[in-house]
Amino acid sequence: MSDDQKQKWANPELPVHHAIAEWAVACADRSLPVFEELRPGDDRPRAAIAALRAWMRGEIPMTECRTAAFAAHAAARDAADAPAAVAAARAAGQAVAVAHMFDHSPHAATYAAKAVGLHRGDAARAAERQWQWEQLAPELRAIGFPRGR
Repeated sequence: MSDDQKQKWANPELPVHHAIAEWAVACADRSLPVFEELRPGDDRPRAAIAALRAWMRGEIPMTECRTAAFAAHAAARDAADAPAAVAAARAAGQAVAVAHMFDHSPHAATYAAKAVGLHRGDAARAAERQWQWEQLAPELRAIGFPRGR
């Protein structure tokens, strides 16, 4: 593997990785009420978000986050009859996957905004994307918004 290929797949330094994870989890967390309203009693997306926060505190290994991500995505599959719930669960699954690879973060944000938009309309989706942009440090926006705003 060339140095360029290694660099492409390498996670950033831990403080940057944690900053991206914090942003991704904040995005996913804002869509969690959508999931819980539509799928009461299913705590897998909430558990995924909790797992990422535990990883950031050094309490659990990345492998536990990967397991939590799989569970959140299973919750999304189980919610197939509620597209907004699917998107919210996917947001949680992508957010917790940031522990493994930082480049899951844009997907967490996109799914979170999609969940909000499907539940509350296009204006709410646009407002959510604006909030996401404003919450991410300017020097990290190329990671969170790789295709630009």
